[in-house]
Amino acid sequence: MSKPTVLFVCVHNAGRSQMAAGYLRRLAGDRVDVLSAGSQPADQVNPVAVAAMAEEGIDIASRQPQVLTEGAVREADVVITMGCGDACPFFPGKRYEDWVLDDPAGQDLAAVRPIRDAIRDRVQVLVAELLA
Repeated sequence: MSKPTVLFVCVHNAGRSQMAAGYLRRLAGDRVDVLSAGSQPADQVNPVAVAAMAEEGIDIASRQPQVLTEGAVREADVVITMGCGDACPFFPGKRYEDWVLDDPAGQDLAAVRPIRDAIRDRVQVLVAELLA
């Protein structure tokens, strides 16, 4: 079986999708290709998300929000939207999930930690499923 590709999508590609991608890179290593994107990408990753992930020893500070493209969706085996109602192109044969999660935008670190932890828990389940 070839290496699976996972695409995390949220509107700004600055918080939830970046945290999820950071966890998947950490937990799966080079066994999974990781993409993240947004329909309206921000200029930078949310600094509070960066701080929350730094507490876990994961550096997402150098990541740059990317625009969602049809090509990224075509490349992915699994497309995970992050509870933001983002319109995502649909292609048969792909696995789609919507993870309903609060948006960390405008929140302080104490409010972002539970979002981060929920993302970590979901990514751990995803890794177990993908690499079983």
